[in-house]
Amino acid sequence: GHDTRFRGPEFARLVARVLGTLGVRVRLAESFVTTPAVSWAALDGGHTAGLVITASHNPPSYNGFKIKASYGGPASPEMIAAVEEELAALTGEFEPKSYDELAAAGVIDTFDLRAAYTELLRERLDLETIKEAGVRVAFDAMYGAGQGIVADLLGAPRVVELHHDLNPGMHGQAPEPIERNLADLMEVVPAENCAMGMAVDGDADRIGLVDEEGAFVDSHKILALLTKYLHQEKGLSGSVVKTFSTTDMLDHIGKQYRLDVETTPIGFKYIAPKMVEGDVLVGGEESGGIAVKGHVPERDGLFIGLTVLEMIVKRERTLSGLVRELMDEFGPHYQSRDDLHTTPERKEAVLAQLREKGLPTVNGHEVQETETLDGFKFRLEEGWLMFRPSGTEPVLRIYSEARSQEEADALVQAGVDFVRNGG
Repeated sequence: GHDTRFRGPEFARLVARVLGTLGVRVRLAESFVTTPAVSWAALDGGHTAGLVITASHNPPSYNGFKIKASYGGPASPEMIAAVEEELAALTGEFEPKSYDELAAAGVIDTFDLRAAYTELLRERLDLETIKEAGVRVAFDAMYGAGQGIVADLLGAPRVVELHHDLNPGMHGQAPEPIERNLADLMEVVPAENCAMGMAVDGDADRIGLVDEEGAFVDSHKILALLTKYLHQEKGLSGSVVKTFSTTDMLDHIGKQYRLDVETTPIGFKYIAPKMVEGDVLVGGEESGGIAVKGHVPERDGLFIGLTVLEMIVKRERTLSGLVRELMDEFGPHYQSRDDLHTTPERKEAVLAQLREKGLPTVNGHEVQETETLDGFKFRLEEGWLMFRPSGTEPVLRIYSEARSQEEADALVQAGVDFVRNGG
């Protein structure tokens, strides 16, 4: 399948032609689709793998491949390494057979994956209860593959749609559902008297929410809300799997509800195998990728957003009220982050210093413990500061968590100052 980026259909057909020429039978989505739809199709149809032509949340000038395994989630690092090894061994030119020839031979066939995936969501969500409540929701498709689906499920009169036309240029903005990209959604939600707003990225696997007052609700809080709702209201059990940069609130929830909490390196590719092999209630990461029990072992922004809407309706609470309940029950947890662009030399020098000397204090707070699962996390008495290098660009990501937003921001600024001053 492919998303809504420039020439996505042509790229997808070319991939189908290459695979078909090599003797691989290909089922091709007949229109743009979300990544979780392809993941589900790989699982449900008993296919060897799924492929999506997408650059996900990256700028519109990008494009790429996502490989999905037969278990319905991201390909493992070992699978990706095997593909890269084959790519490195390629030599010479290759001319694939024509699309028409392969289609006539039955090697390639098309199907309406978008409709099938929409029906899957219809079956797995309590849409009737949502409709009966009469709530409205604002949905920002960010010009991506999720457009139209929420209106199909809830009915157009109940949905205020933003950025839901085919625009491969995406007005020059990366389709990433983070606070700085959602000003329109944050304005529309209270203006249109919506119960909440939801936004998904270009291939609709990441989620961002806006409460009824127009405030952004990040994935840390979404993960905590889902864990409480699924366990306390729906009676489901299982462990919680989170990545290294995700909130400690989940640990407090796990302790309160007697749920095991496991931390993985950053990347959903480390969470998916846990969901396939074990009994996982919720798995997620700080960047907006979340999966839950009873669905595919894959990030699915639309399913997660509509599950939160279902939660609002069934609990008869506002989204801001549900977040306040979390803070009251498990204590305030606020996060901050900065993606600091620096030179490769400066990045490596800072990492070397962190590795060799660590940090004795951060912003006047004594470091209690240092963790190095994926980067460097310096734990304080209340909160933490974390450094992690990007693997693809000269960027050092700096994360924090604290008891107030001001303190979380101050911790990140201390990290930025540390890097800019050369450690």
